[in-house]
Amino acid sequence: MGDAANFGFWSLLPLLVTLVLAFKVKDAAFSLFIGCIVGVVMLGMDPAHGFNVLGQEALGNEDFIWLMIIVIFIGIMFSFFKKAGVIREFADKLSKKVKSRRSVKFISWLLGLFIIDDYFSPLMTGVIMRPLSDKEKISREKLAYILDSTTASVCTLVPFMAWGAYIASLVLAQGGPVSTIEESVTVFTKSIPYNFYSIITVLFVLLNSLEILPDFGPMKKAETRAKEEGKVIRDGSTPMIGADIDGDLEEMSKDTNLLVEFIIPFLIIIGVAVGTFIKFKSIKIGEAFISAVLYLSVALFFTKKFKNVGDLMQAVQRGIVEVIPTIMILALAYCINTVTKQLGASNYIMDISKQWMTPNLLVAISFLAAALMSFFTGTSWGTYALLIPFAVPMAYGFSGGELAPIVYQTIAAITGGGIFGDHASPVSDTTVLSSTGAGCDHMDHVATQLPYALTVGAISFIIYLII
Repeated sequence: MGDAANFGFWSLLPLLVTLVLAFKVKDAAFSLFIGCIVGVVMLGMDPAHGFNVLGQEALGNEDFIWLMIIVIFIGIMFSFFKKAGVIREFADKLSKKVKSRRSVKFISWLLGLFIIDDYFSPLMTGVIMRPLSDKEKISREKLAYILDSTTASVCTLVPFMAWGAYIASLVLAQGGPVSTIEESVTVFTKSIPYNFYSIITVLFVLLNSLEILPDFGPMKKAETRAKEEGKVIRDGSTPMIGADIDGDLEEMSKDTNLLVEFIIPFLIIIGVAVGTFIKFKSIKIGEAFISAVLYLSVALFFTKKFKNVGDLMQAVQRGIVEVIPTIMILALAYCINTVTKQLGASNYIMDISKQWMTPNLLVAISFLAAALMSFFTGTSWGTYALLIPFAVPMAYGFSGGELAPIVYQTIAAITGGGIFGDHASPVSDTTVLSSTGAGCDHMDHVATQLPYALTVGAISFIIYLII
């Protein structure tokens, strides 16, 4: 679709239209599609041809295909679990030890804290905790919030994960006083204490899960509905996956074998994830879930849950059908990210931020620019790639070319601002995956999480102004 255009403020129009429609009609897929159509028309193409071209450019890449494969195999695995009857069996056994809403939310937070990967964590934690949170009448919106806000936040607070390596590589590329990858990793590590958005978010979720911080806004309404009416999902909503845990695939066999049909698959997932991280320095998430599905395909024949190939393929097909809403929203999110980029949204935000980049405001404005950029484009890594080369050299200039606190603070502000977009934007892939892991309506997740993200974002911005 060519190089980025320069539409100024109007480059934000497709996502603004999407947001207004999404909160009005409560349908994420429809709203994203209309936003994409607005974008291609602004680029001078007719809607049909323009959307076709946009789809080919946005979806014909390994990132989207990789993510789609992960989601498909998550759906198949969950379908196999229901066929085996292990979901309710596991929830029943765990509920004997976990007897309160507070403890379920705390365990969900704890899993998010220790499963350090922005894609792997919400999907795996969601599958484990969703049956238990439903039993304790915790809204799917609350579970999605816990999954979403403890995943990418934690990733940016651990220097040896992919996020730290990526940001360190961008810092190294700016030259200045940093000349080796070891020095750039050290710089990123020293920036972590200044990453107020991520730190406060993790603590905010913990205190909210322990019910020390009360719910407010749409989340309070969702939690009241779940507690008083027993409705963990809003009437009329469209959950991303697993809306009906008690559906016709759930057979609850008397000979359910949790070890063979539930625990071993998760050990396979964890083993592949940890093994590939040790060997390749990156978690092979797709390979982990595919391995678990291949194992379950064989195991469920041995335990006689599948009587023939027809049973197997029926479960596979139903698992894929369950994740179609997720795939559709992910595809449209990739499309609107692409068209927003072509309209020059990121360049516009950088241009309006430039005039405020003074020594006193550099850190705060870097945070704000990163937050806006990641919100409107749905990508934190893309935000880092654009903003670090823009702001970090300024920080070097204000510090006299030395590694001073203003440099660490600027890097931390950009890092945290990018995470804000991950949490607040309806077109962020991690936001979509958190809705999937929780089995929550995507726009319900966005609407209930947004006030919390804005609250932590405002606190972080004020702290950056003070320092």
